Amino acid sequence: MIVDSPYGPLTLVATDGVLSGLYMTDQRHRPAEEAFGEPADEPFGEVVRQLDAYFARELTEFDLPLNLAGTDFQRRVWEQLVRIPYGETRTYGELARDLGNPNASRAVGLANGKNPVSIIVPCHRVIGSTGSLIGYGGGLDRKQRLLAFEAPDAPGTAQALF
Repeated sequence: MIVDSPYGPLTLVATDGVLSGLYMTDQRHRPAEEAFGEPADEPFGEVVRQLDAYFARELTEFDLPLNLAGTDFQRRVWEQLVRIPYGETRTYGELARDLGNPNASRAVGLANGKNPVSIIVPCHRVIGSTGSLIGYGGGLDRKQRLLAFEAPDAPGTAQALF
């Protein structure tokens, strides 16, 4: 299913009736279209409702079942991502330390880049050690806009960022 967003079309994918992918146009590591299966609206009602509420600034934390395929390490990184509060950022090094391996910042970056459910699992909230915006599969422009949207002093709605 494809839904509109202030950041372009978002392709939603379900596995066994549970959200397993949310991909932006031209996203790095986006699976081939034929891997998405048949389009169906049924499993996505709550996903769309929560995305709409997020973009309207009425929701800061998603509460959705997810079916994320990845290695154990990737899933551990993704679990850390959902713990980053709305409007805040963490560095790859901080996430590596939180995972108990301070030397794993590159591995954290690779796992972050393979996140199949961007926005909902907020990989855009991870930045470089110097505060630089690096490594976002949806493109650095989108990452910058998402972070600006979530900033505590951000005006208006997501549409105001265009």
